[in-house]
Amino acid sequence: MSVILAQLVRSGLVESTHSGNLILIAADGTDLLTLGEVDAEIYPRSAIKSFQATAMVRSGLKLNDGQLALVCASHGGTNRHQEVALEILKSVGLSESDLQNTPDFPIDRNARISWGDKPATSLAANCSGKHAGMLATCVVNGWDIKTYRDASHPLQIAIANEIEGLTGQPINRTSIDGCGAPLFSMSTRSIAVAARRMRIDFDPVFTKVISACLKHPEMILAEGAFDTRMMRAVPGLFVKGGAESVMLASLADGGAIAWKISDGSNRVNGPMMKAALAKFGINIEGEVVDVLGGGNVVGSLSATF
Repeated sequence: MSVILAQLVRSGLVESTHSGNLILIAADGTDLLTLGEVDAEIYPRSAIKSFQATAMVRSGLKLNDGQLALVCASHGGTNRHQEVALEILKSVGLSESDLQNTPDFPIDRNARISWGDKPATSLAANCSGKHAGMLATCVVNGWDIKTYRDASHPLQIAIANEIEGLTGQPINRTSIDGCGAPLFSMSTRSIAVAARRMRIDFDPVFTKVISACLKHPEMILAEGAFDTRMMRAVPGLFVKGGAESVMLASLADGGAIAWKISDGSNRVNGPMMKAALAKFGINIEGEVVDVLGGGNVVGSLSATF
């Protein structure tokens, strides 16, 4: 069963709790901390886009660092993010019309305000970088670009094989993610194991993907947004969140952090990451969530570990 990982306290009374599963893996590969059912099946959502990207690079995808980081991203939909997604498509002779990810609005606040009442588009959606990378990989290999989202497509088979190799676990369940691409189930432990492997393995594909993300944290989400903010705060820290409150992070020495919050709330991200990093001896400023009453601080939302 999941356990309480964070709680909101108002004037000494616990008002709300957030339960889930969490695992911290030490640099030497041992469990530093496990809470809840870390071996239970979950959908990792966008937290594992870097795993998908490694399969694309291994299949021949060649991009510059900024473009590759966007393939790993749930970007904010800013003008720059959309420009880079288009660069990826144009590099293989494709265009925005070839994207098949679900249309959406920018998730970055300022970009969404600037968007106004224009209709949602696939390019503005946070997964357009990943889908542009998928399409480019198909072109490189001569694979069909109309069916690239099908679980039986060579691209998706390559991604599934890459994930099984990284996690060391078979994929037991396949669904469809919000963007329309296949979504594979795994465990909180297995994604942490995979994240650690990407940092300590000498495979040049892993090195290339992680290096691109670390060089361009602005592509992973958006300036000021959680993933990007954390990567700027701690040199060498890779962070990637996913829908329904899945979080994955890794350190250069192989330390890894993964959690899944049962209720899908991401309001605990800051306090949780602050507490998790402290277990590795890393202290970060801010990320404190105050509880206000009449404009005054009367409590806080904090991790319980």
